[in-house]
Amino acid sequence: MHKARRVRRVLWVGWCLGWWLAAGALPAHAAPYEVEPESVGAQDLLALVEEGAISAETFSALLTLRRTGVDLGLASRASLYGLPGLTYSDVDALLRSRGGGSAAGGALTEAASRRLSPFLDVRTPGRLSGDARLMMAFAASDGLAPPLALQVRAGGLAGLRVGLLTSLARRTLEPPRWEARRHAFVVEAPGTSVMLPKLYVQWTGARASLLAGTYRLGFGQRLTLDTTALPSPDGFLPDDNVRPPAGLERACLVGGAGCEPEERLSDVTPDFRWDEGFRGIAGTVRGPLGTGAALSLTGFGSYQSRALARHAVLDRSLCSSSGRGGVCKAPDVWVRVAEGRWEKLTARTLTGMFQELAGGGNATLALSSRSHVGLTGWVARPVWGQEGAKLDFQPTARYPAGGAFGAFGLDAAWGRGALDVFFEGTRSFDAAPGGGGDFGAVQRTVLSGASRELELSLRYYGRGFANPYSGAPSGPDALEGLRVRNELGARLRYLHRDEGAWRLRGQVDAWTLPADGAAAGSAGTLHARASVRGDLQVRPWLRPSLQVELRDNGVGGMGACADGSRSEQEVADLCASARYGVTARVRSDVAKGLTISLQYGHARVQAPETKGLRYDAQAVLDVRAQPLASLKLHGRLVWKDQDVSERSRLQQELRTALDVAWRVSSAVSARGRYAWVLDLKDARVARVPPDPPRHLFHLEWETRF
Repeated sequence: MHKARRVRRVLWVGWCLGWWLAAGALPAHAAPYEVEPESVGAQDLLALVEEGAISAETFSALLTLRRTGVDLGLASRASLYGLPGLTYSDVDALLRSRGGGSAAGGALTEAASRRLSPFLDVRTPGRLSGDARLMMAFAASDGLAPPLALQVRAGGLAGLRVGLLTSLARRTLEPPRWEARRHAFVVEAPGTSVMLPKLYVQWTGARASLLAGTYRLGFGQRLTLDTTALPSPDGFLPDDNVRPPAGLERACLVGGAGCEPEERLSDVTPDFRWDEGFRGIAGTVRGPLGTGAALSLTGFGSYQSRALARHAVLDRSLCSSSGRGGVCKAPDVWVRVAEGRWEKLTARTLTGMFQELAGGGNATLALSSRSHVGLTGWVARPVWGQEGAKLDFQPTARYPAGGAFGAFGLDAAWGRGALDVFFEGTRSFDAAPGGGGDFGAVQRTVLSGASRELELSLRYYGRGFANPYSGAPSGPDALEGLRVRNELGARLRYLHRDEGAWRLRGQVDAWTLPADGAAAGSAGTLHARASVRGDLQVRPWLRPSLQVELRDNGVGGMGACADGSRSEQEVADLCASARYGVTARVRSDVAKGLTISLQYGHARVQAPETKGLRYDAQAVLDVRAQPLASLKLHGRLVWKDQDVSERSRLQQELRTALDVAWRVSSAVSARGRYAWVLDLKDARVARVPPDPPRHLFHLEWETRF
């Protein structure tokens, strides 16, 4: 009964919050980024992910925006809306300014221009320009050469643009091969190799564009197809993104006695990582149709090698004979650790596990910049290259089993005055046993003013809606590896900004499961989240902010967290039955070129693994200084403790980081980052021995031409 009362209490608070937010004279919400970061470098954004200020999806979206850039003079309404902090009213002002013949950026305030400058594409047409960025990461404990990543891009001549990502890897396994004698996979021990995971050539003309290589793409409300992570995707984007290592991993790849004692306890810097988007050809043709109307046609084809976690692979020859309720085991993976000696590989993602052949397209009829109708469809088929093996996807994998899968959907938009209405309905299809596909729908209503915006979003995803390339909004719970599945929900979001004075951002989200999920009896369970953050600029030396978060996962918590696919850390962060937190922050511009921020957060958590409560705490001290025009310094001290009452498990650490950015010349810049991480768990009672102090380094060298 007390859990049911807690659900009602959160709903009441969420309803009051929504009513209070909506009472402010036709407000509305911008692109759904949790905060507008003060710095947008990869390491700065990664630090925000580590402290929980932004999600992994926001991290990916901001990296994509920063890398591809948005041209204010050419970008569509949807693309402009992806810029942080812009409302639809702001975007329409930019479009009117552009239509009037003046520079589109003139519609932005000085503060907005400064905030958005890292995301804008300011290249001069007809002039060759580009950049090259070399990155290196290593730790004091490394016994291997440091991993490297090189990004190069250039463009500007004849509408051409090229880019690539190459990496020096030392821990990445080769694609596994099937060995019938063992009835398992075998791989060689990883060695140093040079990889070229991303390469593209793009041509852009007045009414057509074509890309060959690696890319991301998305359309409509992200329900049918989206791999961009952007809030309002509009076609394809070149892809050469890379993620720097976030921490360390164990040097030993195998379990048992497969490694020497020192190797089993030592850590090493992992290789650079990247998302596997699409690889092939994508093209768009667009042109006018009558008065004010335009037609856009986009097609794509892809043949991409995809990685897969070992536990997500199903070997049909290892299935039990108990019918549909039988269990199909994941095959073992053996790795050579010495001449003639093999050991079982521990949990790890296997590269090149299967090849995916995919293709599809989109047709959009735009009646104006605010009204359109579009059709999107795609199909994909996995190709397993291991001869003699009967492989498929486990139910916990994000891909449907049985063969080909895909989706087909219709999206539409209409706008007039302050009102915009969006809708997308999709049918997925697959060949999974007992599956076949299902329906999903997203509807958004947005009211937008000059500095405020309110959005009401409704969503429904059937239990059989298995679409691995949907980026539609959803709760954090998952069913059979997919979040956008088995969900009925509503979300209210709000943004209000008084430039130079104050800013308010709030959200209420509630959803339930139409059918049973991973745990019996989960159907009808109500989940609710609400948060509000206010930032106030009293004086340049006093800028306080306060954030309140309320989260309740209903009776029984999140059943999807009981499937064993999540780590203890993820369970602690995402799967708590309830969480109520407050975070206070104050920023002060102490002097010209010197800013100090102090933040403290405290949360009351109903933990899933205990019947009682736990209290989490986090404190952040952030100092930014610019002693010279060419030199920037940034220091951070972060203390984080999950469950302040004990020191035997979860994350309890102190992290100190120092960033130094030096602009050597107008064309060359360098950046270095040092982080010291101290594990605060008590070695006498810890379930797992605490990690020794870690010293992490990241170096970056960039040149522009």
